[in-house]
Amino acid sequence: MTLKLDQARAAIRGTFDAGGKAGMKPLSAIVLDAGGNVLAFERQDGSSPGKFAIAHGKAYGAVMLGMPSSAMMERAEKQPYFVAALNGAYGGAVIPVPGGILIMEGETVIGALGVTGDTSDNDVTAGMAGLATAGLAGAA
Repeated sequence: MTLKLDQARAAIRGTFDAGGKAGMKPLSAIVLDAGGNVLAFERQDGSSPGKFAIAHGKAYGAVMLGMPSSAMMERAEKQPYFVAALNGAYGGAVIPVPGGILIMEGETVIGALGVTGDTSDNDVTAGMAGLATAGLAGAA
């Protein structure tokens, strides 16, 4: 399955709705396809413009490594040299903190959702709800 633009937009919309219902701070969200290309990005009113790079870094690391950014954070804590080398290989584009969620079709990675703006745990909660609303499966 190839991730479609309408699915990406629905995931972002669902993420923002979940964040709003939970009283979270303004969020920014991005959806990347399986090759790490941007399908959609939005930031809520009040979310700083620098959030694009953070949301992208969370999602990009997830899709390029095939692991959620929460798993990358665990790896960074145990093997900081690996994540430093990885980030060098990817031009500093990887942000190894929770909020980068794999989008799955069965066992296949079809993309990633990156969410930022509140606590990392809340970013994940909103993102998983957004994916569910869009009818997509996530691995956080």
